Amino acid sequence: MTLSPRANNAVSVNGNTVNGATADIAITSHGSDFYFAICAAMAFSGFCFIGLGMRRDRRDRVFHYITAAVVFVAAIAYFTMGSNLGFTPIHVEYERSNPVVRGTYRSIYYVRYIDWFITTPLLLLDLLLTAGMPWPTILWTIIVDEIMIVTGLVGALVVSDYKWGYFVFGCFALVYIVYQLVWEARLHARAYGRDIERAFTICGSMTAFLWILYPIAWGICEGGNLISPDSEAVFYGVLDFLAKPIFGALLIWGHRNIDPARLGLAIKDYDGDALIHEKQRRSESITNAPAVNNGTSNGATNGDTNNTVPHVASGATTAV
Repeated sequence: MTLSPRANNAVSVNGNTVNGATADIAITSHGSDFYFAICAAMAFSGFCFIGLGMRRDRRDRVFHYITAAVVFVAAIAYFTMGSNLGFTPIHVEYERSNPVVRGTYRSIYYVRYIDWFITTPLLLLDLLLTAGMPWPTILWTIIVDEIMIVTGLVGALVVSDYKWGYFVFGCFALVYIVYQLVWEARLHARAYGRDIERAFTICGSMTAFLWILYPIAWGICEGGNLISPDSEAVFYGVLDFLAKPIFGALLIWGHRNIDPARLGLAIKDYDGDALIHEKQRRSESITNAPAVNNGTSNGATNGDTNNTVPHVASGATTAV
């Protein structure tokens, strides 16, 4: 019996027709293969981050868990795109003569934006917690990030040139985020020590640089229809691989000797919580204590019955 490698037929199985429209500018099996490869890399890195986290105390795993969540969510998104799902055909604004982008409807992967809507706030949380930023600043930066992602999705789904208005909104939001990473958060991290500053500077600078490239990818893919969906898969896939698994590895490596309590993350663990252990000891002492009430009651009753009453009765009879 001869075993032959199984071909990737996700594109033919799931097809390019969604909601009555067919995307004639869509990925091929090559793009699908690349999406699946990135999916595998994301999932593998997630298990690595969890494994590294298990080597530390539970209260010190916050960055491992956040970073693992990022890549696991991304793995699901890339599996979806590799399966030729999670997209909708959108009429292109610019019809090209190039064979790789010639057509009327292009596949727009909304699942990519769902991924970013979940994972980019977690990436910012990783970075801003590393810098010890105050919670109001962290929450506001995350809200601005969500605005950036939503405007990118809306712009990708708009058929007319109004899509570029949403593109501009998203770019303004990105400018604020980059400002936070390269200036305010960097200065804030410096106050916590050289090791924390170094960890933030490496990861924050890398994130700022990579995120600036995403609008370029959007402009030549969803916006301008300049490159094929297979090339889009490579462009976004490489950016996501660098911005998530590689970023995560650098961040966790940078935190290897950093106590989260130095960043204001003094998380109490069950094993080390004196209050919980005190309550537990009290509960165990009540459960394991001898039955004091029953013993006193029985002793008093038995004593009165066996000793006192017969004695009185016997004495009274003798006297009579």
